[in-house]
Amino acid sequence: MIRAVLVTGASGQLGIELGRACWPEGLVPVTMTRTQLNLDDPKAITGLVAGGHESSPFAAVINAAAYTAVDKAESEQTAAWRANALAPAAFGQACVAMGVPLIQVSTDYVFPGDRGGAWEVGDATDPINVYGASKLGGELAVRASGARHAIVRTAWVVSAHGHNFVKTMLRVGAEHETLSVVADQRGSPTAASDLAAALVTITARMASDPASPSGTYHFSNAGATDWAGFASEVFRQSAARGGPSAQVIPITTADYPTPARRPANSLLSHRAIEADYGIAPRPWTEALSDILDELIGEPTP
Repeated sequence: MIRAVLVTGASGQLGIELGRACWPEGLVPVTMTRTQLNLDDPKAITGLVAGGHESSPFAAVINAAAYTAVDKAESEQTAAWRANALAPAAFGQACVAMGVPLIQVSTDYVFPGDRGGAWEVGDATDPINVYGASKLGGELAVRASGARHAIVRTAWVVSAHGHNFVKTMLRVGAEHETLSVVADQRGSPTAASDLAAALVTITARMASDPASPSGTYHFSNAGATDWAGFASEVFRQSAARGGPSAQVIPITTADYPTPARRPANSLLSHRAIEADYGIAPRPWTEALSDILDELIGEPTP
């Protein structure tokens, strides 16, 4: 028997990778883009979840759709809260009604980033920008709905698709010999493909086992760096493939002001996801290599 998993945000980095991920036999993703599903319409969300797929209920719902324009969110607060908080609330209520689990994607931005060490899932949240506050609102709504759920926070997502830090560095590095990049914000880059694989593992278990763990988890690739260090590694690996390269000049956050404040520390602990689902993320440098293989090609011998 084939069971469908509803996946929103199909045109985003994560949505694309969920669509092409290796799903276990018996589960197939049914992906929906923002144009196919209006996240501002709770009735549309309810109707979609209730309708199922080909006359059968969904096995689970993965909400990977979000308003992710961090700086624009400071002036477009209503749009951010509708997509990031009200839509998850509607998904939660719909999943309760249908008795299906909800996997909600969240962010490191729910934390203030004001201390060292990796953030644990139970640490106190205190967002410092509108985007983070709206995503925290989505978390609270999912928990309050009573739905069986896994809230998965992630950070610094990159891939061979869409707009992201890796692709920006390659583009700008092809045009300039030197680049100034912030060096006082630390985190762990996350390959969208690795995040998708983790979500597939969680979804498959929740869809098949009503007693599977429910709660909040963190997923990013392993290892810590800062944006300047990330850029330097992008250019090191790119140069080995005959791609763009540039010298990276470290600067401070104060040297590169943005409308939205960013956490100084976005490191996420993986203890909960390893304990409950056996997911141990690989190093971010390895994940980056796979992305550059896709964008540029394999390294030159």
